[in-house]
Amino acid sequence: MDNYFKKRYNSFKFALRGLNAAMRSEPHMRLHLGSALGVVVAGFLFEVTAVEWCLLVGCMGVVFMAEIFNTAIETVINLVSPDYHVLAGKAKDLAAGAVLAAAIMAAVIGLIIFVPYLLSFVDYYL
Repeated sequence: MDNYFKKRYNSFKFALRGLNAAMRSEPHMRLHLGSALGVVVAGFLFEVTAVEWCLLVGCMGVVFMAEIFNTAIETVINLVSPDYHVLAGKAKDLAAGAVLAAAIMAAVIGLIIFVPYLLSFVDYYL
């Protein structure tokens, strides 16, 4: 049983190492983190509902996961195909496109949630 817990511990340690590597090496990941912090601040300021929090947190998670998958795919492609290859380029473009699609979806959902709050705020103070 001791071996079981040691393996779980190591799994979490490796996963946290991966998150740390993504944050340190990927400028877009830091951009996503900054955006997520802005969303959290806006969520607290506008007192969004529990359902809205779930949608916002879900969107943030999808964007973070897409960026991490993109980084993993690019890393493996760089390992197996260090020289330029059309298919390697296509795979990298597809992975980057997935991140862009996730970010656009998150932005649209953020606008759907926050625009009514912003309009109420503007109406109240004007």
